[in-house]
Amino acid sequence: MQTTLSEATKVSLIAVAHALADAARPETLRHFRTAIDSDDKDSTGQRFDPVTVADRASERAMRTIITELRPDDSILGEEYGHHIGTSGLTWVLDPIDGTRGYISGTPTWGVLISVADASGPLFGIIDQPFIGERFEGGFGRASVTGPTGTHALKTRAPRPLTQAIILSTFPEIGTPDERAAFHATAAKAKLVRYGMDCYGYALLAAGQVDLVIEAGLHPYDVHAPIAVIHAAGGIVTDWQGNPAQDGGRILAAANASIHAEALTILSRADA
Repeated sequence: MQTTLSEATKVSLIAVAHALADAARPETLRHFRTAIDSDDKDSTGQRFDPVTVADRASERAMRTIITELRPDDSILGEEYGHHIGTSGLTWVLDPIDGTRGYISGTPTWGVLISVADASGPLFGIIDQPFIGERFEGGFGRASVTGPTGTHALKTRAPRPLTQAIILSTFPEIGTPDERAAFHATAAKAKLVRYGMDCYGYALLAAGQVDLVIEAGLHPYDVHAPIAVIHAAGGIVTDWQGNPAQDGGRILAAANASIHAEALTILSRADA
């Protein structure tokens, strides 16, 4: 059940979320497109999973603000784990979503910030510091502010999968079964692009693309995109049509029509 919040509390939470994004920007930009070192968090050696000093500094800066302004709230962050609070609200933080892109110099990474209750994300921000774009959604808001000003977010109108644009981060998505289901869906689309990280979800909310399909995600990867996309009129579920705030397989769609068409194929992943 969703927590009932006063309008004053909603305004306060929005302000805190923007303060977090403001604090993370300089920490990420300080090291972007420099000769930054990275550590590999994947001990199996199966996939390079980098983390940098910028990831850690960004999350520390955000946690400091939450501790000061919202000391009773919980925090779930990629780099420093889970702090349990008492308010029933949780800040879900990905200090740099797309660290592979970050260390490669591409501007597709972002800072993900959301505030959630037991029902899922309530408000979220996808911030791209280098471009200077900030996408926000929830509590009656759905907008992007960037170099061309502030604009409303609205997902694309329905069109068939054969005319759709699909984004994903990796062509070698998930398990063999997941990969087969994804490529069966992608084969029907007009255009498929890779390597977008969280920026793909922002583009879906902005009405540029029809679908984002991924697998193997964590809660901090998806909470902010879910809030922004839902506010813009889109749908985010897992590949069985269930809530997706716990991560895993993600199907983000511009509208119910294209969601249903893609879900018909993706839901066979384990068949």
